[in-house]
Amino acid sequence: MKESYKPLFEPLTLRNGVELKNRIVMPPMTTFSANPDDTASDAELAYYAARSNGPGMVITACAYIQENGKGFEGQFSAHQDAMIPSLRSVASSIKEQGAKAVLQLYHGGRLAVPHLISNGETVSASSVAPLLDRGFYSIEQTPRSLTDTEVLELIRDFGEATRRAIEAGFDGVELHGASGYIIQQFFSPHSNIRNDRWGGSLENRLAFPLAVIEEAKKIIAEHAKEPFILGYRLSPEEPETPGITMTETFALLDALKEADLDYLHMALNDFWSKPRRGVESGRSRVELIQEHIGDRVPIIGVGFIHTPDEAVEALEHTGIPLIALGRELIMEPNWVEKVEQGQETEIQTAIHSDDQDELQVPDPLWELMMSVPGWFPIKVTK
Repeated sequence: MKESYKPLFEPLTLRNGVELKNRIVMPPMTTFSANPDDTASDAELAYYAARSNGPGMVITACAYIQENGKGFEGQFSAHQDAMIPSLRSVASSIKEQGAKAVLQLYHGGRLAVPHLISNGETVSASSVAPLLDRGFYSIEQTPRSLTDTEVLELIRDFGEATRRAIEAGFDGVELHGASGYIIQQFFSPHSNIRNDRWGGSLENRLAFPLAVIEEAKKIIAEHAKEPFILGYRLSPEEPETPGITMTETFALLDALKEADLDYLHMALNDFWSKPRRGVESGRSRVELIQEHIGDRVPIIGVGFIHTPDEAVEALEHTGIPLIALGRELIMEPNWVEKVEQGQETEIQTAIHSDDQDELQVPDPLWELMMSVPGWFPIKVTK
């Protein structure tokens, strides 16, 4: 291994004492490949196993925690105890290869897909329709505003899903407070126009995310027999007006850094992207967030980091301790191992239509990779 790459392989001990063997994380990426009953498929297990030897931590694709929160075809579930054996198979496929296994928990809220849920009714903090096309589905339905009782049930169900993750053998959970899903919907001034204890003021819009964190912490204290990771993912800004700006994000960060989390995970398309509004600065969002958090909570950065040189630059320039590699680990499952073994020139940086079996990518994800222009670099010849 090159001397300059050693920072990528330094271990990191989280707040709760769990040690990550290096600074590389595999972030959550939807595979659209669960079985029809929303249990994890054999193809998904092979996909995770193929990528879990190198990174210090692997975060799964999001698992929905209530039946009406499903947002993707082929999404595995954490919404009932019957799913624990499925979740256990996912955890085992990751942990047996050496990485820490973290289950991402979420509810789609107004971005749930009507035809994938039993009564077709989406719910959210308020009855405000999404303005923008998000992800692989266009959701045009206006959600129903949750009652106070339902909000409390939703908080409890995040806790119940955390318990299932513990019983399934995961090393931790990540609460998905990003990408416009329900935790973010409660925090956003666009999607939350409530006038009760869950909305209105900035303080009230923070109440739901913090309540979910506290419920997860309570469940961990009651059920985990050994240190259990609790992470939180957030999107620093929203494109909508009104919407989350860096000003609101700094307020959220102030609350999160007091919440005894083990890490914060940025949801960014580009690691070096700069703020839209809410702060006057020529620096990137990641730099501003790291400066605001300091050493209180480890930050995971992500977005357009392809090479080991780029990963080292991101760590050293911003001071964040962890880098997530998404598409890179799909195209090259052995990215971490090849860097560690001095074989970085052999890292695959594009894919060919004949690579599927070698890369252990499930059919639904592979079909999307081949059909969405510009998503992955495709080789013309093998």
